[in-house]
This record gives sequence, structure tokens and C-alpha cells, in this order.
Amino acid sequence: MDGIRLQKYIASCGVASRRKAEELIERGVISVNDTVVSTQGYKVMPGDRVTVNGDSIFPEKNKVYVLLNKPRGVVSTASDKEGRKTVLDCISGIDERLYPVGRLDYGTTGLLILSNDGDFTKFMTHPSHHVAKTYIAVAFSDFDTVTINKLESGVDIGGYVTAPANVSFEGQGYKHNSIRITIYEGKNRQIRRMIEAVGLRVKALKRIGIGNIHDTQLKPGEWRHLSQRELKGLGYDAD
Repeated sequence: MDGIRLQKYIASCGVASRRKAEELIERGVISVNDTVVSTQGYKVMPGDRVTVNGDSIFPEKNKVYVLLNKPRGVVSTASDKEGRKTVLDCISGIDERLYPVGRLDYGTTGLLILSNDGDFTKFMTHPSHHVAKTYIAVAFSDFDTVTINKLESGVDIGGYVTAPANVSFEGQGYKHNSIRITIYEGKNRQIRRMIEAVGLRVKALKRIGIGNIHDTQLKPGEWRHLSQRELKGLGYDAD
């Protein structure tokens, strides 16, 4: 009887994406039938007992997809060693174990998806799927057309040149210290690093869109379930 690859099994339990599951396996915190497994190709068979740090895990029966308007000063992790408030502290009334799909910096606000579907997390974060992410960025000084063109063309953020982005001035008036920027990749602190690369510094950053999902009704700290229509709009089939 064929089994299921360990990292896929871990993802189906809502513990982590497959990529993160591979990291857990490498760290030696995954056991099958009380034996530590550190090989990626291991297959879980029916009846096997899988644990993470000694806690048994089981495939999630219900897949949950939540959209959160992340407030400032909240970390995009399931737990925090420093005791800071996490995005999970914003969610209540859900029994399933959720994890952030991607992340937003501590000081960045806006839309963030959480889910217990590891395959969905892999789909949303894999570079090949080019999921659009739109932000409003406010700088301490003004943007100009030269700066906009540089950001659109791609800038070096330290050994990596960003892919072309969609950038436009935000708001009215003769001062333009804010822009709307859409990127299709997700390097660490990418927007901040892009803006720093053109000589400016970010004052505030907010994500206002993920793919087809835009929600201006959610207040900071509020959340709601994603609809099947929204999931399909992202190109993901949850069935």
C-alpha cells in the first residue's frame, strides 16, 4: 500500500506548508511511531502516529481560510519568543490550527491570509504563481517620476534585482509622498528595501490587496472567512 510523503502529511495537518514541513524534518522534531525521522522521502502509512515535538498531529477535516486586517505592532507568526502579540491573537472562535500565509512586517499593516491548508500556503507563496500584492507606501519625502520609473523597472535590493512592478502616485495635491505599488514576488521586506534603494525611507506601509482580494470594510484587527469565489479568483481550487 502506498503511503503519503511526510512533508505532505504534515501540511495536510495544518501544521505548516510543505516547505516549512521540510525544515521541521531537518530539525529532527518530527517522529513517526516514536522514531525521529529526518529524511525527506519518508512515507507515512495508514495507522502511523506522527508527532511534532511530541504532540500528535492529524489531518485537518475542515479547511479554513481567513482574511485579517493586520494591525501595526503585531507579528506574522503563530508564536513569538519575545511575547509580542501575534496574528493568531486577533482570531477567535476557530478550533483549527491556523498559520499565516506569507507575512507582513511588524510595522506593516493590512491584508493577511491565514489558513490550515498547507497546499494553499505553498500555492500562494510559490514564486511561479506570481500572486499580485498591492500596497500603499508613504515616505518621509516626496516621490517623483524618475523614482517611479526606477521602481517600475526593477531595482537592486542587495544582490537581487526586483521584477517589474506597477507603481503610481497615490492621492491628490502637489505633494506626492505616497504611492500605490503592486509586486508579483515576495522577498523579505521587499517594498521597504525597494524604496530605500531609490533613496527614500518608508514612513508607513499598508497592504491593500492580495490577488483579486480587496477589502476596505475590515477594520484593523478584524477578520472574516474567504469565500470559495475569492479562492477560485486566486486560481486555487480548495475542493
